[in-house]
Formats: sequence, structure tokens, C-alpha cells
Amino acid sequence: MADDHTLVRQGLSPFIGTLGDQVTILEAETLDDAVSRVQADGPVDLVLLDLNMPGMNRMAGMARMREAAPDAPVVILTGSIDADDVHAAAEAGASGYIPKTLNATAMVNALRLVLSGERYFPSFAFNAPPRAAAAEDPAGGGGAAAGSDAGGDNPLAKLDDRETHIVSMMVDGATNKVIARELGLQEVTIKVHTRKIYRKLGAANRSQAIRIIMESGWSARAPHQP
Repeated sequence: MADDHTLVRQGLSPFIGTLGDQVTILEAETLDDAVSRVQADGPVDLVLLDLNMPGMNRMAGMARMREAAPDAPVVILTGSIDADDVHAAAEAGASGYIPKTLNATAMVNALRLVLSGERYFPSFAFNAPPRAAAAEDPAGGGGAAAGSDAGGDNPLAKLDDRETHIVSMMVDGATNKVIARELGLQEVTIKVHTRKIYRKLGAANRSQAIRIIMESGWSARAPHQP
């Protein structure tokens, strides 16, 4: 876990410690320190990088870490809630992007999702196209209608209320087990629902489903009741 704020590292460590039975956390304050720790004490199972700590140089720092730890998922941990940063991280190969505004439970769920081989990116970044794309098409008339529900081609329109509720938890990083507990259902029932969701979305797996959901203009519109 690399972050130049000691308070952040100390605050997150207890929650990260719940990700496994025996979790060893290597801490660093700069990217150079993080790369050195990984090379000296690795291999590691997960890397958390603060986007704005010394040495990062934005996504260039993530590329350095991916070279140092090629088999470990790299997750950006940041105070930035800029959609362009989320898109840049996804394009650069990050396995996740966690804003520091996220609550602890959602963060842990997101990290569990990443450790299971999936990717996590907050849905807010996909409710509108990046600024560069918007500048090219200010009227929003070209390309895929990623932020619109207009027309009958949006796959989200195929989901019923229960499935939409489950989707809202999926994009927040909840596993099937967590979703089942929250909804008071058996985990096998959630698996049936998720398979139906994949089929309706035309997705082969969870990560593909989440990507389709985000690209289709997801806006956290799940019903409040189960």
C-alpha cells in the first residue's frame, strides 16, 4: 500500500487486513519506495497506489509498478473523483480505481472483487463520456449513446427490479455472498440471478457484465427495496 499520508495508511490497514487470514501489508510513501519494497519483499498479491503521491507522475507511475509486479493487480487509491482519471486508469491497465470517498465496506468489497480476478471501477465515471470525447461531439450525437437511455438498444432496459438491485451491488464491488446476505437470499439464488443478468446483457462473465453496465450509462438507479 503506497500513499504519502501516514494517516491514510494507518486508517486503511485494519480493513485491508480483513481480506485474508494472514495479511502482510508492505507500506511505502513514494512510488520509488513502493517499487523497491515490491522488488525486495515480493511477490505480492495486490498493489494499492495513491495517484498523486511523489514519483507517480499520474499513470506513468502505475506502468512502472506493473513492470515491477507483473502478476499482481494494481489498484489506484485516490482522492480524485475525476471521470477522466478513471478512464485513464482503466486504459492503462489498472485492475481497479477506488476513490477515498468510498466507505470501508465498499472498499473491501471492491478489493475482494479485484482479488477474485475481476476489475472494479466506480460507476459515476461511466455515466458520461470523457471530456475529450465530449469536446469532439458536444451535441452528444455521435458514437454509442453511453449515457443515454433513449432507444431500445440499452441492455439495462432489459433488467427487472430485482436484477437492477443486484446490479447496483455488483458495480459497488459486492460479491455474490455479500449480495445474498444483504438481500436475505441463498447464494445459489444470487448465482441464478447473475447468470440471467449476464444473458440479458450479452456478457460472458462478471467483469464483462460490469463493463457493459458502466458503458450503458449506469446511474445507480436500483430500487431501495429488495
